[in-house]
Amino acid sequence: MSDQNADTPLAAKPTGAGPPADAALLGPVRGEKPRGLLGDAWRDLRRRPLFWVSATLIAGFVLMAAFPSLFTSGDPVNGVVSRNFGTPSSHAWFGYDVQGRDVYARVIYGARASIVVALLSTAGTLLIGGAMGMIAGYRGGWVDALLSRFADVFFGLPFVLGAIVILSTFNGAGASNSEWRIMGLVIMSLVVLIWPVVMRLMRSSVLATREADYVVAARALGASTGRIVLKHLLPNCLAPLLVYGTILVGSFIGVEATLSFLGIGLKTPVVSWGIMISESQDYIRASPFLLFFPAMFLVTAVLSFVMLGEAIREALDPKLR
Repeated sequence: MSDQNADTPLAAKPTGAGPPADAALLGPVRGEKPRGLLGDAWRDLRRRPLFWVSATLIAGFVLMAAFPSLFTSGDPVNGVVSRNFGTPSSHAWFGYDVQGRDVYARVIYGARASIVVALLSTAGTLLIGGAMGMIAGYRGGWVDALLSRFADVFFGLPFVLGAIVILSTFNGAGASNSEWRIMGLVIMSLVVLIWPVVMRLMRSSVLATREADYVVAARALGASTGRIVLKHLLPNCLAPLLVYGTILVGSFIGVEATLSFLGIGLKTPVVSWGIMISESQDYIRASPFLLFFPAMFLVTAVLSFVMLGEAIREALDPKLR
């Protein structure tokens, strides 16, 4: 017996002096709070260069929209006609437009209208569509059928045609609307025409989640409908909406520019990238910089939100990690 004990390796003997050397492989450290879906997604996002590049660009655009005076001291509305079509120089980095206004100042101030319209339209779309989808998916039955048929009515409206009808009615030629009223009409038209997409997305997520074991257990324990929705369904159905909402902001920036270019979206006195592109179409050959600079900012902003949405989608989808 003594020989057997002497041949036993020292590393195999329990010592009680501390945890085993491979304790890190046995599971999380005691006392460490387990991460949820969003915690794991944030940990994964921090490792992605695409996330940091897009987030930095978006932060710059948001700062530009909130505090344009930090980026320029020029006047985006008033100009001097004698310097019209002035080429880019040290005095005016992006040159002057047909009315002698500083194009750089207009590009900086144009970010406010474009981003405000996109953010508020996205918030309204997610709020209305998400609430409708949650009610339809959780209640089911005739409530689901009624809300789904109501959404189908809006699905039958072509987006461009619906926007033309709404904006031409309330913001047609000769309408003397203020800046915020014009922006409100554009936001309303975008929300009205896009919320059914979010409604269907949320409804499908709720239908896939409402019969999960933890929801059934909460219902069996007598949890109220509000608690089940807020504590169990909503946190587990937000991932698709976060991805779609991020991409939707970029899409709405492009849509606002398209409507303004067609003459039915934002109008003067509002300054936006879409209006600048629309005003430059007659001078593309003579002064291409009038089109290039606002279009460059517009494309960069749209791509930033699309890239951020793609990074969030990959972080929230376990199959793509």
